[in-house]
Amino acid sequence: MRLEAITWERLGDTLAERLLDLKPADGGSWPKVAIDGAPAARPGELAALVSASLRTRGRSSLTVGTEGFLRPASLRFEYGRRDVEAYYSGWFDTGALWREVFGPLEPDGTGRVLPDLWDPVTDRATRSPYVQLPPGGVLLMHGPLLLHHWFPFDLTVHVSLSKGALRRRTPESEQWTLPAFERYDSETDPAASADVVVRADDPRHPAWSG
Repeated sequence: MRLEAITWERLGDTLAERLLDLKPADGGSWPKVAIDGAPAARPGELAALVSASLRTRGRSSLTVGTEGFLRPASLRFEYGRRDVEAYYSGWFDTGALWREVFGPLEPDGTGRVLPDLWDPVTDRATRSPYVQLPPGGVLLMHGPLLLHHWFPFDLTVHVSLSKGALRRRTPESEQWTLPAFERYDSETDPAASADVVVRADDPRHPAWSG
């Protein structure tokens, strides 16, 4: 794969320009975009850049992080606090994401989306209000392991880290999650399946697939 150097700011602008012409595959009114990456790759920061750039272009967007849809601790830690299988397939409430985010953005949906559901710090519901995404508004969902859930994205962006960079940039307390990302690379191959790949081994100097 050929990658070209780019700045984060220019990447946010370029992706926003691309999204202006993105048509939902389901024929509805809301394009849905994945910005996938391990926490160490900081996909939420790229989502924020794209959102800000869309705003300057007069296009509404809603940024949703999957960390706001974690399952309660009693379910996440049912098999221990460092169970790799649970992290890979059971930490995130995909049912709630379908119900509260993707469902309202179907062609006959209301556009009324819940931006988050669960606070992992307090282990309680966030009680956040629903947000009305107007027709034409873009959903920007960011988080890890997004591309193996069959979510109905119209464009997928994968923020990639080499194994060495992922290990270096993952805090010691989270190193136990690394086998989950090795499995993700093997089973889903996000670098090959995503529409856009961003290599972020050096966080100051990203490169992308164009």
